[in-house]
Amino acid sequence: FQWSSPPEAIERFKSQEIWFPPPQFYEFCRLCNFSSLGELVKFSSARALEGCERWMPVMLSAPDGFIQLLPGDELYPEDPDYTGEKKITMSTDKKVEDLMKEGGIFHRIVIKNINNLAVYVNIQAKYKHINPLMMKNENSDYNSRL
Repeated sequence: FQWSSPPEAIERFKSQEIWFPPPQFYEFCRLCNFSSLGELVKFSSARALEGCERWMPVMLSAPDGFIQLLPGDELYPEDPDYTGEKKITMSTDKKVEDLMKEGGIFHRIVIKNINNLAVYVNIQAKYKHINPLMMKNENSDYNSRL
């Protein structure tokens, strides 16, 4: 076990010293908005009564990677499979790069491989949440449109 600040954890992830799944990568990127635990506590206390939103990432498979679509993204389905019972799989013949160039409303995690993730968000967060800082690996060069 090792204690790391969110930016340190992301750097260790990018250098492949550690690994964590895409949802945790997203949350570390959100935590990068705060320079101290006190700032985070102040933010979370002020925002606590605003509400929450249930999220279900939807995986879109492309020939050169995956995109985890999140609520608000223009490709996010209207009726996501919250239970997994429908076994819906989304796929496309388009490359991730083309999907990023064609897109305009992003709330997604682009996954090129297990150690190459990038967060792209240009929507307004609900319930006074804070969007993640866009963190990407050097190999992800899509325009963020933030």
